Amino acid sequence: MRKATDLIPLLRKHAPWAEQNRRLHDEVVEALADAGMFKLRRPKHFGGYEVDTLTLAEVAAELGRGCASTAWVTSVYWIPTWMTCQFPDEVQEEVFATPDVRICGTLSPSAMAAPADGGIVLNGKWGFISGAHHAQWQEIIAILVPPNGEPYPVMALVPLSDLLVVDDWDTAGLRGTGSVSTVAKDLFVPAERVLPLPVLLSGQTASKRNGNTPIYRAPLMPVAAASSTGAIVGMAKGAMDVFFERLPDRKITYTNYESQREAPITHFQVAEASLKIDEAEFHAWRTSNLVDRKCEEGTEWKLEERAKTRADVGSVIRLAKDAIDVLATASGGTSIYSGIPIQRFNRDIQAVNQHALMHPNTNFELYGRVLCGLEPNTLYI
Repeated sequence: MRKATDLIPLLRKHAPWAEQNRRLHDEVVEALADAGMFKLRRPKHFGGYEVDTLTLAEVAAELGRGCASTAWVTSVYWIPTWMTCQFPDEVQEEVFATPDVRICGTLSPSAMAAPADGGIVLNGKWGFISGAHHAQWQEIIAILVPPNGEPYPVMALVPLSDLLVVDDWDTAGLRGTGSVSTVAKDLFVPAERVLPLPVLLSGQTASKRNGNTPIYRAPLMPVAAASSTGAIVGMAKGAMDVFFERLPDRKITYTNYESQREAPITHFQVAEASLKIDEAEFHAWRTSNLVDRKCEEGTEWKLEERAKTRADVGSVIRLAKDAIDVLATASGGTSIYSGIPIQRFNRDIQAVNQHALMHPNTNFELYGRVLCGLEPNTLYI
């Protein structure tokens, strides 16, 4: 946490560069590596820290105060790193041989896989690959069509050098994440680097060394959901930080308020935003604590608990978005200039809100469906 806090000035310094160049600055990535941020989900026997999920959320919230894109990319790296820890141990030996290895990835099965002697052959394209510019490996999802039987999704690990990177990331928000597309063309992947996706979704593992380690014995979606919430809380806290920095010297135009902080409406706005951030933290910390508790206990996940983690993520986004909207609304006409950070936080949270696995409406519907006794209409739970 202290190291994350110490990084905030550097992240704020390079946030405009990241937005303009549509990727993280190399100095930021190096600083994150030096601070150990890429080791948080790395196994201890490979020099990692194996921190609990609540620590991830708290660290990401600090990073998010400095730069939303940095916090997002760091959180995204944590999830495929955790997924890598479910592969056979010899695969992990290969991946974690790289110090501070960074693994990007996606959960979208937007490519096809065909059986081949000793593995599979991939063809297809994956979008929204955050952090691809600075990653060495990518976790991919594809639909495998076997000679006999029904098609099913598989997960595989692929070196970035084997993929074509398409620089198509030109967006309104989270521009600094460098979430480009990657393409595979007749790419062979050996069988040991391929797992059926349902295995991970159900909480099974192919790793012998990690099988009894609490943080690695959970279903994928609760882990992925909880790993993402801290960055979102951090975006709201960062917006609050920059709002208060401008507050004393800001007049309210066409009024007699020499300082915005004297106006009663400002008192109401900052109180409302602060409480919404508190509520967002509640949902973020609750789902993180649930994942940690279930991992420690080793007990089976109930369907309602799985759905609740998705609902908690939706709540974090909704509340953080509302808080930032209040602050952005209170920031005046000059806040639309690109040099004023609050407009960037506002655009970044709008981008997060559109994420298919995080969208509040989608997640609330899923939770409500389960509460009503219906089967979930998705594998991603």
